[in-house]
Amino acid sequence: MNTAAPDAARIAEQYIAVWNETDAERRLKLLEAHWSADARYVDPLMQGSGHAQISALVGGVHQRYPGFRFKLKGQADAHGEHLRFSWTLGPSGAEDLVEGTDFVQLESGKLRAVTGFLDKVPVGA
Repeated sequence: MNTAAPDAARIAEQYIAVWNETDAERRLKLLEAHWSADARYVDPLMQGSGHAQISALVGGVHQRYPGFRFKLKGQADAHGEHLRFSWTLGPSGAEDLVEGTDFVQLESGKLRAVTGFLDKVPVGA
């Protein structure tokens, strides 16, 4: 049964909200609400486990790219406890510079493991 599919868009939007949250306290609350306590995140550039480490990774992206925003690209897709979606990152009101695709494992409706792939990264980014 495809239990995650109806919630795919909502879960992806909650994920993007974490990455767009610049306030560390609010970001931690979003992580606690939507990610399992032992959640793991990994992509080609960084990795972390648990809410505090993942929040710190997001904070690092905001430091490196101030004013940049994440947006969903296309539709989120899910089956069972697995979800995938693509995203873009760029300055507000300008062309997106970075694109990626994330694969998510859910557990009881919360993000448990995220594996990210970078599809487009400009030289020097």
